[in-house]
Amino acid sequence: MSASKPAKRGFARPLIIVLVVIAVIAALGYGYASPYVALDRLKRAADARDAQTVSEYVDYPALRESLKDQVAGLLTRRLHASGNPFAALGAMIGVALIGPLVDAYATPDGVAALLNGMPPRGNPTDRPPAPPESPTVPNNGAPNPAANGAAATPAAPAVPGTASTPDAPPQPPQTTAGYRSINEFVVTYQHGVGDTRYSAILRREGLFSWKLAAVNLNG
Repeated sequence: MSASKPAKRGFARPLIIVLVVIAVIAALGYGYASPYVALDRLKRAADARDAQTVSEYVDYPALRESLKDQVAGLLTRRLHASGNPFAALGAMIGVALIGPLVDAYATPDGVAALLNGMPPRGNPTDRPPAPPESPTVPNNGAPNPAANGAAATPAAPAVPGTASTPDAPPQPPQTTAGYRSINEFVVTYQHGVGDTRYSAILRREGLFSWKLAAVNLNG
């Protein structure tokens, strides 16, 4: 009996060490993947306009300041690039209108636009697109002919030389994502080779939590 106790202790010690090593590796793996997980959850919530969940993954005060600085920078560069003497007046008016733009983009609609390749372009009248409408469902109790097997009203024939369908939505942008530093994770968006890039920046909050905190409208 006395000889078995040291044997048990000798067996338990390596097992504990193995379990600790596994736990450390799992924690490091989750820590590395945590910004990818946060980005996926944020985008899903923003696309669904789930304001409560979006607020868990967005630092709105920091995002507002970043949007304000970035849009003001775009206006300033436009002023210097144009030789128009009236551009200064236009820029002053534009700066005064930055507030509503920032308010519009620091919302679930704005976050969805930022994460889907539709950032503000420096125009003070920029606004995020409205969320797509769900299909209309009759609610007046009228029967649906198609549901009853009846033929639906035929659509009008397409006119040659014209589009037979509404304008297609913009193609999703090309994205790259990765760590800039241990506490900063950057997602870069670009629609095409010649298109201007911009970035959404997530910053670490605590050990495993991340929040969208800034944008870089110049890539």
